Amino acid sequence: MLGNLIEIIRDTGREVSKSRLQCVDGGKWEGDQLKTQADALAHKLLAMKLSDVLPIPVVSEENSFSQSEVRPDKYWLIDPIDGTRSLVDGFPGWVIQAALIQNNEPQIAVIFAPDLDLTFTAEKGEGAFCNSRKLSLDSADKSRLLLIDNYPEPRGIAADLCNGIPCTGYVECGSIALKICKIADGTSDLFVKDVPVRDWDIAAPKLIIEEAGGCLKTYSGRDYLLTGKFEKMGLIAARDVSVYKKCQSFLKTRTST
Repeated sequence: MLGNLIEIIRDTGREVSKSRLQCVDGGKWEGDQLKTQADALAHKLLAMKLSDVLPIPVVSEENSFSQSEVRPDKYWLIDPIDGTRSLVDGFPGWVIQAALIQNNEPQIAVIFAPDLDLTFTAEKGEGAFCNSRKLSLDSADKSRLLLIDNYPEPRGIAADLCNGIPCTGYVECGSIALKICKIADGTSDLFVKDVPVRDWDIAAPKLIIEEAGGCLKTYSGRDYLLTGKFEKMGLIAARDVSVYKKCQSFLKTRTST
């Protein structure tokens, strides 16, 4: 099944790339979410093809009717385009992603960054990979602490973390999923989001970073569970538990001052 999922995600990414001039028209904002024709195209392609592989419900960012708090025992959870702003502005940090969820846990995940030609995959208990290279954070450089976030220079909580922990450097990146994957592949070490995130942003990269040996929690430090409402308050993704604890300790100090 993983091979089929990889093919579907990559084909969808290539189709969006091919049609981007026609489908990326500036889009429109719905709350804090930018929507374009490209999002609708990716949703249509994924929903159709995934149902052919395994005929179970498809829960999608682009289909609000699919987002029931009473979740199926087994379903596809998709974010047709994560990082739409990057796509619209011509930056490479957008991805197509999907995860197979069973009993509230991601079992299979695929994330494809078309402009970077990076395919991240994971199966529960079988490890995580990038372009078939196995990812492992066991040998990560413990002397460095690179923070990853959206902007050319750290802003807001990212700036506070860079100065307060302190971090040894900073990496700019696009979509939420890609930032988490960039911890899993060793490019960076810490990502913090102190605003709401959605399960379709997190499910696939959660499996990838955990299979690589990293950790992902909610901003408050709880396990990130794929239950209840699809919106959760923030996240902390870290290379290992020691980085996570260092971050959480700083955040507690920041809150109390």
